[in-house]
Amino acid sequence: MIVTPFKSPAHGRAMAVTNHPAASAAAAMMLAEGGTAVDGAVAGLLALSVCEPMMVGLFGGGVFHLRDAAGAHTIFDGLSTAPAAAHATMFKPARPDDPLEIEAEGRANTLGALSVAVPGNLLAWTAALAREGRFSLADVLQPAIRLARRGFTVSHYLADCAAEVAGDLAGDAAIAALFLPGGQPVRAGATLRNPALAETLEAIAAGGAGVLHGGAVGASAVAGIAARGGMLTLADLAGQRVVERAPIRGTYRGFEVVGPPPPSAAGVHVVQMLNLLEGFDIGAMGFGSPAHLHLVAEALRLAFADRAAATADPAFVTVPVERLISKAYAAERRAELDLTRTRAWPAGVSPGEAHTTHLTVADSEGRVVAATHTINSLFGARFLLRETGLIPNNYMALFNPRPGLANSIAPGKRVTTSMSPLMILKDGAPWAALGLPGGLRIFASTFQAVLNLIDHGMSLSQAVEAPRIWTQGGELEVEAGFPDETRAALAAMGHATRNVPVVAGGMCAIRFHDGGMLEGAACWRADGTPIGIAGGPARAGVRFFPDAPPGIPA
Repeated sequence: MIVTPFKSPAHGRAMAVTNHPAASAAAAMMLAEGGTAVDGAVAGLLALSVCEPMMVGLFGGGVFHLRDAAGAHTIFDGLSTAPAAAHATMFKPARPDDPLEIEAEGRANTLGALSVAVPGNLLAWTAALAREGRFSLADVLQPAIRLARRGFTVSHYLADCAAEVAGDLAGDAAIAALFLPGGQPVRAGATLRNPALAETLEAIAAGGAGVLHGGAVGASAVAGIAARGGMLTLADLAGQRVVERAPIRGTYRGFEVVGPPPPSAAGVHVVQMLNLLEGFDIGAMGFGSPAHLHLVAEALRLAFADRAAATADPAFVTVPVERLISKAYAAERRAELDLTRTRAWPAGVSPGEAHTTHLTVADSEGRVVAATHTINSLFGARFLLRETGLIPNNYMALFNPRPGLANSIAPGKRVTTSMSPLMILKDGAPWAALGLPGGLRIFASTFQAVLNLIDHGMSLSQAVEAPRIWTQGGELEVEAGFPDETRAALAAMGHATRNVPVVAGGMCAIRFHDGGMLEGAACWRADGTPIGIAGGPARAGVRFFPDAPPGIPA
């Protein structure tokens, strides 16, 4: 099966790939002005908080994966945590008999003030900026402030997202005023302004992250959430901390794969699935063949069974990381695979104790950032804090409402996430970096992109745009790009397939080529845009002075 890309790649010696052209421009501006990949990434994320408001914001959480110029990797964990007043039985499961279903009765953990967890995005961004940035927070905020105050053009993607959840948005007058003007979803081509958010960003530029985490902006936000029945407090905001973590590392066919550790599920389970499939000639099967897709689906079922059993915040649960990513464990599980038939996969491990955006940015000095940040669902908790222009997250939806499990609710516990900002190394040097939004479908999609690049030999654009599949143990979602005969073959293997238009969101990726040249690509599933800086400083020692006086070389 041949994949024909919809979008074109970009090339340069510095690269910014985000899920909105204005955010890519903000990131590229920092690179062009002499900033690092971190300056570009933080400026891009702040801009995305304005022009991709349904996906990300200061009141969300995420994972910022940095490779510095010396080659060291750091994961800045800015994931949201449960408020101090949260407890394991605060929600009732909507479907108690379905172990895969974590929605609560009345959608209380996905909609409204009780669904809001303690945000960490801004703290992660400022921590990374302090580590490897050249510009101040005020500097990198300027593009976002301009976009919020002057406005930006609404894309079809944003308009479609607003239409998809219009019923929920209509329940809050403030958010409806922005995204349902006149009672109808905002239209593509309209100009969207958020002056209250511009004032919030200006206040943070002047006073730093503490303005939100314990200061006046935070106090306003807490009051707005409390008025709606939420439990978040100013002490929760002031007490939030970024955790710096060492990454998960694994190998696959001579490449090294580097990703985030728990509470992110991505690094552990992507390595686990790659180990499982390393025993098969995936490339010889051909992309999109029933044999290839069957193995991908079985790897996903197995990984999700282990994820549910044992992957959570390591401050609360001992996650058996070494076993999960070991080649020996993969061999044990590989022996249980049936190449002709799907099966139900029980977990092979247990704990020892008891809608999103992405960008990828690289500079010419060796720094690389892959960062995935979110307010969780489309438009988060689906209300707007009128005074600050902020949309709160609904991260409490990621906890299991049942007590006694690895991912049950506890005060201060970090959410478990599928965020998968990955980097692939070859001989110790960056070879590719990628990631995407998409909730539970994220690490399944990065896993497939790794196979596309390494096993199927795809170009970067093909790898990020290729059709995907997904399952966590129930139905097998199959994107529209696969032919009917492939779906029929999978059904014959016992897979309960369901046709879907999209699996996960827009992937943003960079490939590193010889001679310092970078290639950037984004996929058709979002407004992703790669911008490469192909020029640079003049050649050393070259000067031209057309009116130079005698004695000065022209």
